Amino acid sequence: MRTHPFLLVNPRSGSGNPTADELAAAARERGITPHLLRPGEDPRELAVRSGAEIVGIAGGDGSLAAVAAAALETGAGFVCVPFGTRNHFAGDAGLDRDDPLAALAAFDAGRVERVDVGKVGGRLFLNNVSLGAYAGLVHRREHHRRRAETLARAKALFAVARKRNRLHARVDGEEIDARVLLVGNNRYQLDLFTLGARQRLDAGELDLWTAAGLWPTAWEERSAPGFRIELPVAHVAAAIDGEPALLESPLELESLAGALRLLVPERTAARSTTGGAMHDNPDATEDEQELAQREGRQQEEESMRYPEHHDPDEQRDRAHSEPDE
Repeated sequence: MRTHPFLLVNPRSGSGNPTADELAAAARERGITPHLLRPGEDPRELAVRSGAEIVGIAGGDGSLAAVAAAALETGAGFVCVPFGTRNHFAGDAGLDRDDPLAALAAFDAGRVERVDVGKVGGRLFLNNVSLGAYAGLVHRREHHRRRAETLARAKALFAVARKRNRLHARVDGEEIDARVLLVGNNRYQLDLFTLGARQRLDAGELDLWTAAGLWPTAWEERSAPGFRIELPVAHVAAAIDGEPALLESPLELESLAGALRLLVPERTAARSTTGGAMHDNPDATEDEQELAQREGRQQEEESMRYPEHHDPDEQRDRAHSEPDE
């Protein structure tokens, strides 16, 4: 038996206007059952257990895929309420990213759009999967945050800029050598340090981009319903919709064309063609980019002069992990 529409609210998302409690109260007024996520709770499991015909999530991009997976599993409609700091998927779906309350109209007066979902290693993604430098940035950022360090974004950015490691992989049997590899759920407009909007969420394809540098001036692109990425390691650090993940190699990526029943308000904004910060890349100021580029160039020069030079972070981490004599 189906129950009232169900909305999960991630209270750790959002800018505070409205607050999570205010959003939950507005949902109740519409006959929607809200639930504020607590640490350790599984949003997919909660959405499945709700038995609702429509399930939604108020959160950022990293919160969406778990509830979308529940919607696919139960056949429910899916509502996205933009309540994070970037909300790229919401913007690409035509929602007003500055008005979470308006998105609640999709629960009772929404139209259905069939949109694609990406899948990798048994996990769904709505935006993208990245490997290489950008994925390293996400993992570094999370590491610094867990250590309660300030300036986590800048620390992560500079640490990745110092890294000389390249990504060696085979994509559908073809050898590639890059610092950045990005697989998008449909095609993005890409520019330096920027992921633009997607014109379509229903083309039934994945778009794979590779670039030789962290600050790329040129990307190589290919599109297909799926990709097989083989790596010379058993597991690889990745970022899925901007969240750190560890994936098992080889990676099998596929587009689940039109799999998700996305409900949006009847009146939605026209889809934007303007870009935003890389989904898995914390916004960087011009000064931060310039400094990171300068550090990257200096590091590359040092590596040519002194091939045995190691990343200072790695040296420090190694020293801390070694037992005292």
